[in-house]
Amino acid sequence: MTLSLFSQFSSPSLLGIPLIIAALTLPWLLLSLPSGRWLNSRMTTLHEWFIARFTNQLFLPLSIKGHKWAPLFASLMLFLFSLNMLGLLPYTFTPTTQLSLNLAIAIPLWLATVLIGLRNQPTHTFGHFLPEGTPTLLIPVLIIIENISLIIRPIALGVRLTANLTAGHLLIHLVSSAVFTLLPSMTSIAVLTAILLFLLTLLEVAVAMIQAYVFVLLLSLYLQENC
Repeated sequence: MTLSLFSQFSSPSLLGIPLIIAALTLPWLLLSLPSGRWLNSRMTTLHEWFIARFTNQLFLPLSIKGHKWAPLFASLMLFLFSLNMLGLLPYTFTPTTQLSLNLAIAIPLWLATVLIGLRNQPTHTFGHFLPEGTPTLLIPVLIIIENISLIIRPIALGVRLTANLTAGHLLIHLVSSAVFTLLPSMTSIAVLTAILLFLLTLLEVAVAMIQAYVFVLLLSLYLQENC
């Protein structure tokens, strides 16, 4: 039973070719591109409005030096949002349920923020490892704790995104299985369960949007500490 539940998160392949490549490429094909027309389409206008509002909200507390990250973070937000939403469709694969993919995105970006801090303000960056006025006996312990908290940041980013999406997909799978099981014998309970499934699907849509935003928001906070 466990294998049948978690088999939906295994990376599928066709003729030996992993379909995760197509899943990662598809969101970019769905985004509308700006044209040379005087008036854009409704979809392009909606995308531009969303990107403008998102970048304005995200980079408001950042310094001017951090604003150059706006295109990268906006693209990452749209990419994760599209992957999470497409994974809710039937017979589709969600790449962001793979911890390896999430860590492959989180670790380089986190490392880039750390390297920027070491290059621009090394004294301030190293000062986080040892607060001023720390007793001598606590210095080794605090340095170890701060190093662990720094290293665990990208792991927390990847695990948070993976765990939230995996838990939601598993719950939808279990509730939908219960609907089909109860439908022949207990129709009224099956209808109530179907209503619960609909509400759960709406919640999962909200989770898909929120987790993409939280992922990029935490990266921007790490950047804020090092800019």
